[in-house]
Amino acid sequence: MSNMRDSFHSRIGFVLAAAGSAIGLGNIWGFPTQAANNGGGAFLFVYLVVTVLLALPALYAEVYIGNQAQKNPVSALEDACRETAPKLGKFAGLIGLGGAIMMLSFYTIVAGWMLAHAISPLAELLGYHDISQWLATSSTLRNLMFTPVFILLGAAIIHQGVNAGIEKWSARLMPVLLIMLVALITYILQQPGAEKGLKIYLIPDFSQVTNPELIISAMGQAFFSLSIGVGGMMVYGSYMKKDRDIGKLAISITALDTFIAFMAGLLIIPALYVAEAAGQQIFQGDKLIGEGQLIFNILPELFSSMGNIGMIVAIGFFSLLSIAALTSTISSTEVPVAYLVEAKKLSRSKATWIVSAIVLAASMTLITFFDSLFGLVIRVLTTILQPLSCLFYFIVVGWLWKRGNKLRDVSLQEGRKWLPIWGNYLRFVCPLLLTVVFVNVAILN
Repeated sequence: MSNMRDSFHSRIGFVLAAAGSAIGLGNIWGFPTQAANNGGGAFLFVYLVVTVLLALPALYAEVYIGNQAQKNPVSALEDACRETAPKLGKFAGLIGLGGAIMMLSFYTIVAGWMLAHAISPLAELLGYHDISQWLATSSTLRNLMFTPVFILLGAAIIHQGVNAGIEKWSARLMPVLLIMLVALITYILQQPGAEKGLKIYLIPDFSQVTNPELIISAMGQAFFSLSIGVGGMMVYGSYMKKDRDIGKLAISITALDTFIAFMAGLLIIPALYVAEAAGQQIFQGDKLIGEGQLIFNILPELFSSMGNIGMIVAIGFFSLLSIAALTSTISSTEVPVAYLVEAKKLSRSKATWIVSAIVLAASMTLITFFDSLFGLVIRVLTTILQPLSCLFYFIVVGWLWKRGNKLRDVSLQEGRKWLPIWGNYLRFVCPLLLTVVFVNVAILN
């Protein structure tokens, strides 16, 4: 079965696809918002520390399990736990699959916002002022129209397969994303007020770095940004040839993802202070106005004040976010699709459209009960489900998975002195660090 599976045809294809999964709205929308609300430079510092100590090892563990099993996340975890707790492994895999659906349910809604805001300034430039205003204004009708559009875009790529769809489109979209991001940063940093935002972002106040709320926010953001804990990286790992250097691949993905998050901060936070210099109020007390909605409330006003050049910048900015959202939705959609194809023997096309229909139903439910469910789903996923899944990956690699596990099997570690050290770090240190964070979450709540 494994030799018949579709796969990535190159290392760079895997890195771009996995980085595309990681680089999404979590980086360009979520990270700058969290940084601005949590001390700027202090949040950036803690985020980098958490990424190295926990997120990178969690990414490694997730990719490693998938790569060794060469199966979808549900089957991979079941196999890894076969000698100790196969039912627990399968259950954890199904929970991750549910997490992927949960992520897609709100992610496609937000992605629809990005798409609408990308089209709005174009409509304004073409003279369709009423349409532009409608596109830029949050409404249930707009959500109902644009969420399915984004689900269809993801499905159109996924049903083509791993190499012809995911790998090919990631190789096209990721360079475009990087070029657009650099161009926008170059423009924004030349505007009045950008220097103040730059200082707040780059100079940390170390008195804030021990704040438990800041640490928890940074951890949730790191896991969300890297798309860890919902099986996307595990299924991508399974599409790489077995026994590739997973360590180098994980470092490459983490470095690229962290770089994009850092660059997004260089764009968004100075842009907020450019808006403030132009007379807009961006803070209410010590929190951003609108928090997660800030880029829809504040930045469009800033772009509008710049005239036609601002409209062009707005098109570029929200197109950038739309591309980032698309590359991330692809990996999350692949998790349940791979399960249905391999475990339930459905065709890829049929599995893709079944998953898309489920995601559409979940998204429509969130839209219908937006005020009560939207924020709750995001919090449950990023602060509970994803960290818990990562904790389980550490337990699987360090304790439950025995035969064929190079990180624990002494006979497989010959000539690799670093493997026992790395294996013990994943086995003892990472679960302990995550447990400490969870205790703090419980205390704060």
